[in-house]
Amino acid sequence: MGKILFQLKNVKKVLFILTLLTVLQGIAIILQAKWLAEAVTRLFDGEALQRIYSVVSLFLIAFIIRHLVKLLMTKVIERYAAQTAASLKKDAIAKLFALGPRYATKWGTGNLVTLLIDGAKQFRLYLELFIPKLTTMLIVAPLVLIYVWTFDVTSAIILSLTLPILIGFLILLGLAAKKKADKQWSTHRILSNHFVDSLRGLETLKYLGLSRKHARSIQEVSEKYRKSTMSTLRVAFLSSFALDFFTMLGIATVAVFLGLRLVEGEISLMPALTILILSPEFFLPVRELGNDYHATLDGQEAGRRLLDMIQTPDFKEENGTFPQWSDIDLLTIQHLSVDHGNERNALQDISFSVKGKQKIGIIGESGSGKSTLIDILGGFLEGSEGTIEINGQELNHLKHEEWQKQLFYIPQHPHLFHDTLANNIRFYNHDASLEEVGRAAEAAGLRKVIDQLPNGLNEKIGEGGRELSGGQAQRIALARAFLEDRSILLLDEPTAQLDVETEYEIKKKILPLLEDKLVFMATHRLHWMMEMDLILMLEKGKLVEVGTHEELMSRKGSYYQMVCLQMEGVS
Repeated sequence: MGKILFQLKNVKKVLFILTLLTVLQGIAIILQAKWLAEAVTRLFDGEALQRIYSVVSLFLIAFIIRHLVKLLMTKVIERYAAQTAASLKKDAIAKLFALGPRYATKWGTGNLVTLLIDGAKQFRLYLELFIPKLTTMLIVAPLVLIYVWTFDVTSAIILSLTLPILIGFLILLGLAAKKKADKQWSTHRILSNHFVDSLRGLETLKYLGLSRKHARSIQEVSEKYRKSTMSTLRVAFLSSFALDFFTMLGIATVAVFLGLRLVEGEISLMPALTILILSPEFFLPVRELGNDYHATLDGQEAGRRLLDMIQTPDFKEENGTFPQWSDIDLLTIQHLSVDHGNERNALQDISFSVKGKQKIGIIGESGSGKSTLIDILGGFLEGSEGTIEINGQELNHLKHEEWQKQLFYIPQHPHLFHDTLANNIRFYNHDASLEEVGRAAEAAGLRKVIDQLPNGLNEKIGEGGRELSGGQAQRIALARAFLEDRSILLLDEPTAQLDVETEYEIKKKILPLLEDKLVFMATHRLHWMMEMDLILMLEKGKLVEVGTHEELMSRKGSYYQMVCLQMEGVS
């Protein structure tokens, strides 16, 4: 994590400030020990308490300065940690949106939610604890050692020999603990994804009578996570014991040698007492760093994963001008292929042209490449071969801000945020008035839903709020589209998970939305093709047929056979 730490924004500036404050704190610690030893020695020699008020006052000043500096360091690092964690979370979310839905699916919803919420908090805790402890270990310990060396070389040598042993055990146990923490985080990811998938499928499991069987599966995954956590804690406790043991051993050794030499008269009381007071301060930074290291392992791992997400290679935006899509604009895709590293390409040598505002249906069985083509059109994915042209302007991909600002994407499972219904509809247009939101909701068929909610458009929905059905969630996605009214619409299986009655109701609301737009709809529901101006028939990543519904039916090819199969299934 040390190398990754220096990739954080403004970390060098914060380290410089903490270094200056730590030097001041180290000087205060040394002066505090010096004046305390002097006060005790003078009292031991029989001086009156009134005569050492000045020394006691100096000790109190040093004590206060030490803790004021520590408080200031805490404020500096807390502010920096909060800003950095928030910035990292924001950048990770922005990167997630830039990479598109395919990347989110690859990571898993539960894992992403855990990483962006819990992981960001854990990384903030790591910064708050690790950075100040690291600077303290690197500065205070050497300062104390140099000061002790001026008093007694023997004690300085004992401290110097003990510290590497302590650090060695810290490294060895730290590596073991990191391995355990990585395994625990992996188990946590499995548990998160398993939990989210279980919630999504709870209704189905209940209907099928499999809920009790699945409960045992959840229990097994939870037990695995418990064992992983306890294994990590055992290593952490062992590390703490080793740190405490060698610290006490080092201090005891220094005390024994000082005591023997004090009896022999080789050293006076004041320097001996000063060294004895400073010995715990010498080991304290290492102990604190070791203890907090184990407490922040999850934060380290979360920070590494957040940075990995942010640094995920992404294809750069193309240069060029993208007009607002109109009836005269032309989109041409030529010999496009997409390779996901499998034995066969997701898309193979796809070529077609679309002019103006048309409704394009992308049809095919599951795995035929429909969603991949939607990702290409949305600018979320880059083809491995082929080109894309807009009005004769040749491009490698469509990741361009001007193009993507014209797009509206309705996925199979639209996400509902924990917020009001109105703010969920305003997701792409935060400045929309409540009246505009109401009209969009009305157009999407949400009036009955709103009337049933106690607070209407101000009702809290999403995670932790009121639960909505799949059809209601799709209507909210439609309301977002009505409110935004963009010129290009991408729909990826928007009704695949709905029952026939709900799909029919949703379809009546979607059809007006498709007018006067360039629309690409990927689906395997053939009744939608009757509404399309052009149909792209995909089979195993290949574009096998292009034409209208009537044209494709007359050819009696793949599309015709698919229609016949579905009609047989209905009959």
